[in-house]
Amino acid sequence: MLSTSSISDIRTQITETRPAGADVSIISMVCPEIAATARPGNFVNIKVNSSDQPLLRRPFCIHNVRGNTIDVMVKTVGRGTSLLCDSACGTPIMVLGPLGNAFGTDTGDFDTALLVSGGIGTAPMLFLEKSLAETGLAFHHLVGGRTRSDLLTRGLSNCSTATDDGSEGFHGNVVELLRDHLASQPPSSRIKVFACGPNPMLKALAGFCRDRGIPCELSLESIMGCGVGICYGCMVELNNADGEKESILLCREGPIVDGNRFTS
Repeated sequence: MLSTSSISDIRTQITETRPAGADVSIISMVCPEIAATARPGNFVNIKVNSSDQPLLRRPFCIHNVRGNTIDVMVKTVGRGTSLLCDSACGTPIMVLGPLGNAFGTDTGDFDTALLVSGGIGTAPMLFLEKSLAETGLAFHHLVGGRTRSDLLTRGLSNCSTATDDGSEGFHGNVVELLRDHLASQPPSSRIKVFACGPNPMLKALAGFCRDRGIPCELSLESIMGCGVGICYGCMVELNNADGEKESILLCREGPIVDGNRFTS
């Protein structure tokens, strides 16, 4: 988790909302303190309006940073996200962040990053792509969805896609696409996988990478009412170093976890 000294609770307003796909929007807000210290994988907790309904803030990974502005990618799935996506420019909101840990892009154990995502799981990948590009590391996106409309690739470069129904790209799921992609890579490649998406996809991906000895980091999702470990609403069960189950607070020890902890 980030030091609390680097976390800011900012009263700001929505500056832009633009569509990114079916029921998905990119929402922008000026948050200089958050933009200055955010890293790929971090998230923010947003109070979507000034009333007590909904009471809890909503967590969103940081999609992009542009100067003093941060973007989040939001899929309309309930009351809170509907309120946020329907808000007009100028709507006041409270934004807490940056929160959580970050993707391990500086570990030195890879020279090619494979960014694997499913559906709304592409949300943190633009920020990650930009960070990798700035350091000169090679990257390739593998983006999956049930059908063409689920593929959220806008703004991403160097992408391969997969759809369950074959409506675009590889006919199959994104883990099968990864298997095919790896077959085309030279044996000397040092690859690391960074992933975000629905839990069944991440669990299958983590097992695939474990069986092949490929380093893998996952961005997990949970309810995060406070974002700082007070409400205990984001408890998830993972494997510890001995292979036994343990519970963690995802907002404090995540949302990024080693794939080996999520394999069974």
